[in-house]
Amino acid sequence: MKKLLQLPLIRVAIALFSAFLITASLHEIRASRDVVPDFACTLELAPGKSPLKETTIDIPAGATGSQVAQLLLKAGVVASSEIYFRTAVADPRSVRVAPGIHLIQKRICAKDALEQLLDSDRIAGLINISEGMWISEIIPQMVAAGWSRTEVQKALSDVVKPEGFSKTEGLLFPAQYSFARGTTALAAVQMMVDRGVSEVKKAGLDKAGLKFSPQELLTIASLIQAEGNYEDFTRISQVIRNRLTKGMPLQFDSTVHYVKQSRGSVFLSTQSTLVNSPYNTYRRYGLPPGPINNPGSTALLAAVNPTPGDWIFFITVAPFDTRFTSDITQFNEWKVLYKKNLRAGVFDK
Repeated sequence: MKKLLQLPLIRVAIALFSAFLITASLHEIRASRDVVPDFACTLELAPGKSPLKETTIDIPAGATGSQVAQLLLKAGVVASSEIYFRTAVADPRSVRVAPGIHLIQKRICAKDALEQLLDSDRIAGLINISEGMWISEIIPQMVAAGWSRTEVQKALSDVVKPEGFSKTEGLLFPAQYSFARGTTALAAVQMMVDRGVSEVKKAGLDKAGLKFSPQELLTIASLIQAEGNYEDFTRISQVIRNRLTKGMPLQFDSTVHYVKQSRGSVFLSTQSTLVNSPYNTYRRYGLPPGPINNPGSTALLAAVNPTPGDWIFFITVAPFDTRFTSDITQFNEWKVLYKKNLRAGVFDK
């Protein structure tokens, strides 16, 4: 036997086999360490299985991924904090998990847990500000989220606005907001305004050398937001400038709708244009005293980046068909078409 072991080929074979055994053992040990408990994903549940129980978790503002993982584990949502943490690290969307109270199923896989945390329909007290929304439409959402109307109105009055801005309207940037339990109404409104100020600066409304002040540009952005579709924004921005330069009244229906707090109609009666308000651009020249809604980023950019042109008039003759001209005759022809389409119910479709 000794002589056989001394043969070179046999020695090499034994050495290779020994190395294989050691490598396989190390791999097995490492693999066993990498196995982290996880529940079955909802799609993997057996057909007909009873619905999973639900619970809520309260994610504080500024919570890290590991803190969220611990909250999920404590609530019985995930099988281990590590499996959620690994899932979150591998998915860049995890940074969008909002603070606040989340309704979530128990005993689900980490992947499903992340999906449910990202589902806005599962966030209690979510405040959703859409582009062009009025503050009067935001207040009910905040009341529904748990603050009293008095608290909200006081917060809107007391919030700190940047120098040069006298109105809160326009500074509540359109986005989805969720706040941790215990957040005051003032703190919530301040966070929204701070986000709005950041977006105003990002769009360049505060750049030196512009003809209009930042608040005037924010007002222009709100008019743009109310008057047209995205593809028309930069031309509407130019129309506003052209009318102001010529000393013409803006005559925007949207400003009267703002005064009357009325939505849902493209038709504005002659009587409505006579309403007495500094926001009524049929009776008052120049810009309104402040924004008439809370504009989004596209409108903000359009306010400082108009498309050059001599247009003075524009009219939407049908949904997504807005036409621009400097010729009053052409405008009146399009106005006839607009009225025809209005009577035909084209705007109701």
